Amino acid sequence: MSEERGSALRRLIGHLFPKAPNFHALLSEQADQVVHAVGLLAEYMERFDPQTATLIKQDEHAADAVKVRNLHTLNEAFATPFDREDIYRAIMHLDDVVNYCKTTVSEMDILGVTPDVFTTDMARVLQEGVTALANGYAQLATAPLRAVDCANVARKAERHVEKIYRKALAELFQGDRYLDMFKRREIYRHLSNAADRMAACANTLHDIVVKSC
Repeated sequence: MSEERGSALRRLIGHLFPKAPNFHALLSEQADQVVHAVGLLAEYMERFDPQTATLIKQDEHAADAVKVRNLHTLNEAFATPFDREDIYRAIMHLDDVVNYCKTTVSEMDILGVTPDVFTTDMARVLQEGVTALANGYAQLATAPLRAVDCANVARKAERHVEKIYRKALAELFQGDRYLDMFKRREIYRHLSNAADRMAACANTLHDIVVKSC
């Protein structure tokens, strides 16, 4: 076979059976974006710096661009290395965590709520969880069983956030400062929801491993 005919054949095969995008790398990059956003959130809760709040809002826009790119890649992909629905759920849940970071700081600003020990603790534990989650997605292609361990760490972090959340509510609903109660409850709820999405993404990571192994 001549070199020209061989090249034409490779192009034809490539057109009929295009190479699957590297979704392992794409999801790992998106998970790293989540780690960055939650890291900023934890810093904001510790320092209450308006500049950090601005960075979180900017980071949400960057994360949204990554989400859109990943969704477009998924829609255009002829084949995927694992279940399409799992990829879609991972993309959306990762983005939800970043969205809750932005929502939290935005509503704290609008409602005039300052960080307290509960928001700081929830953000710190959330940071630990998403860091484990990102490590899991980074190891998905080469060490799937380690990815499962990381998913378990993230789910444990979600349960820890929920314990802090319930403790915060129990302490919050004391006395008669009702307006402040409802404002703070909204902030606590956003952080709790962020942890829920983190756990959902950890569940998806676990599902991917189970279906692939």
